[in-house]
Amino acid sequence: MTQPLPLILDVDTGIDDAMALLYAAASPDADLVAVTCVAGNVPGEQVAANTLAVLELAGRSDVEVALGRESPLLRPLKTAEDTHGPRGIGYAVLPPARARVSARSGVDLIAEEARRRPGELTLVTLGPLTNLAAALQVEPRLPRLLRRVYVMGGAFRVQGNTTPAAEWNMQVDPEAAWMVYRAWATALDADPTIARPVVLGLDVTERSPIRPDHVIRLARLAGSRIDDPIARADGEEPLLPAVPAAGNPMVRFVADALRFYFEFHAKWDGFYGAHIHDPMVVVAALDPALARTQAVFVDVETGSGPAGAMTVADFRGLTGKPPNVDVATELDGAEFLGRWVTRVGALALALYPPDAG
Repeated sequence: MTQPLPLILDVDTGIDDAMALLYAAASPDADLVAVTCVAGNVPGEQVAANTLAVLELAGRSDVEVALGRESPLLRPLKTAEDTHGPRGIGYAVLPPARARVSARSGVDLIAEEARRRPGELTLVTLGPLTNLAAALQVEPRLPRLLRRVYVMGGAFRVQGNTTPAAEWNMQVDPEAAWMVYRAWATALDADPTIARPVVLGLDVTERSPIRPDHVIRLARLAGSRIDDPIARADGEEPLLPAVPAAGNPMVRFVADALRFYFEFHAKWDGFYGAHIHDPMVVVAALDPALARTQAVFVDVETGSGPAGAMTVADFRGLTGKPPNVDVATELDGAEFLGRWVTRVGALALALYPPDAG
């Protein structure tokens, strides 16, 4: 049997970060070593509180959670409560976690664990790249010490979701992204055998939205009554706040968090569902065969004009610079959604089995 993949998740929890944490906790092929927190969707302290609470819900209070940077490298922090709710988890409410934030900073944790386990750890970044950029300043050898890095961020052949040019994580801290991609370019110049970061941008993460029928399937797998978390079983009508609460706490959390996300997308994107970008990156990290990638040179625009925070990918090789990133161009969205529903549903059933009656 293949050994579980040692992972560090770097999150700005957020609704889709929460769904990624649940997936990692539910995956037998993931060895969740630690979670580091960065300000992004909500301020840093709220990110840490959300992360601890979601991990406790998922039965993983044992995972070390460390708070890293609480602001971008050079810019004031922008947050996204309009997208993720006032606390970052939509309509969901979780009790405060019993576990506490680590005494280590998230930045130091990344550097220290990479030194302790050279060549073993995969870092999956789901928020702005601030923590990784800061960790590179602490430990410039990270491109050699980490087994691989997976990044959620950027928009390459599609428009951004924050500006026409920029995706949210890049927009929050473009200088950090610029530093990260330049660091790998420099490291690869010295040693071409280093693994390039794999970057999943909006080109792939927006192709496979989650919809109410996926929540229905998850509820069924968890043994939760269909009338509890959703309005109808056809996936056409929205999840309604007046529906009685699901007996399964994890199903209730997923439904309440995603309902906020669904309403946001219905308002701005014209469909009742959501792009859950972050779990897709965790799925790809655990099974790289699900994604097709192209090796390219990527830079990030750090100016303040209309192209600010744009991820610029040299698909045609016009710059003559060697690739520093593997950009995802395809991903099996049906398999991704199927795995997410199946694994999270199974975890919900195992942790919160229905009453015998």
